[in-house]
This record gives sequence, C-alpha cells and structure tokens, in this order.
Amino acid sequence: MSEFDEVNQEITDIAELPAVEVIGRYAVELLSVAAVQCGLAEDGRRGDLDEARKLITAAAGLITAAAPDLGDHHARPLREALRQLQLAFREASVIQDAPGAGPGEKFTGPVN
Repeated sequence: MSEFDEVNQEITDIAELPAVEVIGRYAVELLSVAAVQCGLAEDGRRGDLDEARKLITAAAGLITAAAPDLGDHHARPLREALRQLQLAFREASVIQDAPGAGPGEKFTGPVN
C-alpha cells in the first residue's frame, strides 16, 4: 500500500466517525502537544512556549467554536483541560501576559 493510499484510508476511517469524536480527538491532540511544549512532558524536557501559545490558541478556538455542537458532556472536560493548560503556560512564562492576552484568552476570556 502506498503512502497516498494509507493517508486516503485514514481520511476515510476518520470520516466514518461522528463529528463529536473527530473534534474531540483533534482538540486533545492540540492540547497534548501544547502541554509538551509547556514543559509538562513526563520526561521533563523543556518545550517552546511560542509553539505552545499557538497550539493553545488553536485549541481554544476549536473548543469554543465547537462547544455548542459538542454539548456540555463533551465540551466541559475539554474546556477544563484547556483552562489547566492556560494556567500551566502562565506559570511557565517568565514574562506574564496581561489578563485576557494569554494564549487562547481572546476565545475563553481571562484565565486566573
């Protein structure tokens, strides 16, 4: 099977999932990679806060936009994970963002 065929099969497999699962899967992936970039990897490696900021903002946009369609049951844990990651970013940052200016806060509002 060629690489193109493998990618095509992955897309077909994902297309068969309910939208809630696809959105949740990608939100969790964004949050997971952002956590590593915030320095929260189990192996203790240091991340890149600039990269973390971009990933957190993308996750915040996705989660906020999709929340009405996800329903509270699915959106609540994603919002809580996002909030915890925003707080971890703030803690890891040497230079603090103004309230409401942190990663993703234009979608979520200020995180304290």
